[in-house]
Amino acid sequence: MEQTRVRLANGIELDVVDQGPRDAPVLIFLHGFPESHRTWRHQIAHFSDRYRCIAPDQRGYRGSSKPSEVSEYTPDKLIGDIFLLAAELEIDRFTVVGHDWGGAIAWGVALAGQGTGRVTRCIIANAPHPAIFQRLLFLDPHQREASQYMRGFRNTDNDQLVRDHGLLGILMQEVKWDRSSGMDDEERGKLMEEWQDRAAAFGMLNWYRASPVIVPPMDAPFELPTDYTPPQLPKLTIPTLVVWAMDDLALPAGNLVGMEDIIDDLTIEKVTGCGHFVPWEAPHKVNDAMDAFLTRTA
Repeated sequence: MEQTRVRLANGIELDVVDQGPRDAPVLIFLHGFPESHRTWRHQIAHFSDRYRCIAPDQRGYRGSSKPSEVSEYTPDKLIGDIFLLAAELEIDRFTVVGHDWGGAIAWGVALAGQGTGRVTRCIIANAPHPAIFQRLLFLDPHQREASQYMRGFRNTDNDQLVRDHGLLGILMQEVKWDRSSGMDDEERGKLMEEWQDRAAAFGMLNWYRASPVIVPPMDAPFELPTDYTPPQLPKLTIPTLVVWAMDDLALPAGNLVGMEDIIDDLTIEKVTGCGHFVPWEAPHKVNDAMDAFLTRTA
């Protein structure tokens, strides 16, 4: 997939895949950690004959801009990048599609863009809603244990490990992740090469370090802190599809509980026998769910 360089109004430059008819409905695909636009390779191949498919390498990743300051990776800036990208590409309305961290940003893009009509639909793959995830981290032992790696990613004592071994060093220490059973050797080789870029490694980690999400240690009480204030978020009113791989070890299915209370037009597609990286571990199931949803909400 060929990429073009797009300079945003805030000075950030993103490498972007832009495939499909220019006058077709737009899908903006947002990848998660620790991948790239290639998270969506199967979806772009499937949809680009009838949709304009936009897939950036987000800030901090691969060849896109990699500011060194942690403060440059707060959610408002990452969400802002997507609206600025749409503006540069002269896109007025779009459907946002996100997985993992890209899904977290997609939730924010959808919530911010629904009122203006710029974001017409939202598609999420294994990314927790911000109103649900923090509560689970406080109350649910499974989710808290599964998220302890975030504490390791935020710990600057691990910076020398990253300098010495790239991103793979901290991945192996914190999540013991070398590959998914669904990843072919060619894709794995590309990722391993990209993870050697030290600036990109710290850029990716800065997404975690700038996040306001609190991950308590395992010995902290399983209760809401007395000073906890839930995020003041509106209901999501645009049509929303949530595709959830049920064997995700990092994000268990408890993240689905309560979604119907905060999303007016919600479709949930559960994918069994699949782990976290559902866009490429179960591409046909994701494509089928997206096809049905996009047709219904056209």
